[in-house]
This record gives sequence, structure tokens and C-alpha cells, in this order.
Amino acid sequence: MSNRIARLQQTFEELKIDAFLVSSEANLHYLTGMADMAGDGYLLVLADDAYLITDARYQTAFAGQYDDEHLVITRDYLGAVCQLIATTQTGVMGFEDDLPYVAYSYLDENLVSDLVALPTVVDTLRITKSADEIEKLRASAKLADAGFQYVTSIVRPGMREIDVSNLLDAYMRSHGASKASFTTIVVGGARAALPHGTASTALLEAGQMVTLDFGYFLDDYTSDMTRTFALGEPDAKLKAAYQAVLTAQQLVVDQVHAGANSAEVDAVGRDYLTKAGYGEAFNHGMGHGIGLAIHEAPLISKNTANRLVANSVVTVEPGVYFPGLGGMRIEDDVLVTATGHERLTKATRDLLIL
Repeated sequence: MSNRIARLQQTFEELKIDAFLVSSEANLHYLTGMADMAGDGYLLVLADDAYLITDARYQTAFAGQYDDEHLVITRDYLGAVCQLIATTQTGVMGFEDDLPYVAYSYLDENLVSDLVALPTVVDTLRITKSADEIEKLRASAKLADAGFQYVTSIVRPGMREIDVSNLLDAYMRSHGASKASFTTIVVGGARAALPHGTASTALLEAGQMVTLDFGYFLDDYTSDMTRTFALGEPDAKLKAAYQAVLTAQQLVVDQVHAGANSAEVDAVGRDYLTKAGYGEAFNHGMGHGIGLAIHEAPLISKNTANRLVANSVVTVEPGVYFPGLGGMRIEDDVLVTATGHERLTKATRDLLIL
């Protein structure tokens, strides 16, 4: 964790701050190694020091990582922040711009230093993954592949969407996953036209196309994979659209490399689908980063102009949706490398007709 804190401290001069207050769940996890700390304290990082401010529930867990001076055990988290800033005579403190207003109001009234809200400071650091993080993401993707293979081995007409979701959840947890990173999407038939429709009690029927979108945390790092398959011969319009989505996804993945402009990467697949007559049926972004959280930077969409960086992991997930008929999406996790990319999720993308 000390290397990550040092990377944060190296940004201070450019940001013109003397300290930074970390409060968000994923960023606390990244810098402390402890998950689910949001609301249970703050990490106050100074130019050459760091203080973890939390309560007695975490005292034993952090005793080996922080000495008595740097592990501040209290229930008055913000009061401790103000006291440390005063004691160290710190000039300007940055804070995450999603800090709740009630916390900002307290700091604004009681802090002796200047305050400045800063977006995506730690989030930007998290984009570039270490070798250890990449291996964890690779393992998470491998488990997702196994999960999809399991679903296609047991799914059949007459099952409810929620049954498929629950069976997948049991499989993933029994094979090492700690929890789902979002509510699993299992939607069949016309319901597959809902890009974020969650599993319901609706019955899956013969001839339907079914979209399965899921992600699970394994050793703190998540996967995010979508596959669409058919329960018997599907509607010809949907079958043709699937091939267009499959081609579009491959075209986008081919463009993934360090330095690629995210909007231009998005445009490759979006333009192909538009020329194929599916432009209006593709109504979301092309992808996003993953890691300790299911949605991280960078975004890959027509509204962004990020440059992809080596050792980041992004999703590529084009889809088309026809209200009243159905839809499909294909999503993979892709490692950005200095010279190109590596597809981490490897389950077949061909249309399976079960």
C-alpha cells in the first residue's frame, strides 16, 4: 500500500495541494487494502506522511500497518482530520468531490487550511494496474468463463430467469467468488431489449434469445462479461443482428492499444453498426474500466476523449435492442498492453443455439 500512497503524494505538486483526504470506498480499499470501509473513517495523506482515521473495530486489523501515531482510533473522524491538519500546519487540503455535503460543511467551518474539491485523483492512479492486480483480474475473468460454461450446461426452456441467476451465483461463490459486483442480468425474449433488465420470475421459452451479463469479485477484483445465446432456433432478425454485434465487437477489440483515443475506439464499432442499420438500436457506451470496482475509468464512449493506457483493463460491450422483440450484447474484459491487447474473457462468442 505504501507504493500506492507514494504515487498519490507525487501528484500533490501538480495539484497544488499539501494533503488529500480519501473517503470513497474503492479508493480507501486501494490505498489501505481493506474493503468496505466507506463511512467508517478517512485516510489523510500528507506530503510525506499518512494517517488512517477510523474506529476501534479496525484497530487490530491495521495495527501491523500503522503505528500508534498514524492509526487514529476515534469516532470523531472529521474532528481528528481537523486536529491533524492544525497540528501539522498543513496549508491546502484536497478532498474527493463526492464527499457528502454534511462532511464538507463541517470541514469548511472547522478546518484551518484551505479546501479544494478534486475529481478522480486516486481513480486515475487506479487505471494502471500492477502485475499482481492484472493476475487477479485474469483469474476473475477465467472464473467468469467457467460460470458461462456452467450456465449453458444447465439452462433450458421452462426455467425462470431468477433460477438461472441463483444457480450461477451458487456456482461462482462455491468456486471462490466473494460476491456479485452488480445484480446479475438474465433476460429472455422481449425482455432482452432491456440493456439493464435484471433477472425476474419470467419463464425462459424455446426459441428465445437470452442475454446473461454478470460480474463477480475474486480476491477483491471483478470480472464483467456478457453473452447472448438462444434456446432453440431464434428469430431471423435477431440472428442477423447478433452477427453484426459480433463483428462490431471484434472491430473494437482490434483497436485497443495504449494511446488509442477512447472516442475513436467507440466510433469503430458504432459506425459499423450504424452502417449495418442498427445505429438507433445501440443506445449505450462501448465500455469502461474494471478493477476493484465494476465501473472504473476510463470510459469508452462517443462522449469521451481519454487515451487508453498500458496495464489497464477495459470492457468492450456493443449491443442492439429491439423493443418488443429482444436484443443481444457481447462483452469481454480486455487488457490494454503497450503493443496491443489481450482478451481476458475467452468463452466462445459464437451464437450458441442450445
